[in-house]
Amino acid sequence: MFTPFTIKGCSLELLNPGEQGIVASCKIPNEKCRQKVIAMGISVGTSITVKEKFPTFKIEVNNIIFSIDKEIARVIYVRILDS
Repeated sequence: MFTPFTIKGCSLELLNPGEQGIVASCKIPNEKCRQKVIAMGISVGTSITVKEKFPTFKIEVNNIIFSIDKEIARVIYVRILDS
């Protein structure tokens, strides 16, 4: 028998436009990417909303919209907030 399940957390890359999450961890691969993430104000506990995924990945952090690479979105893990 199938048991229903829900996803509580995932990579930022997997969120759909309009979905929001709280940063749980960042596995930044290099210093250049780490500096970009810090400059955007992203750290553990930060609230992020995905605004669009195509043609560019856009997120909102502290009422500011940023365009980020999918590689960065892939390494930021969030706890999904219920809408």
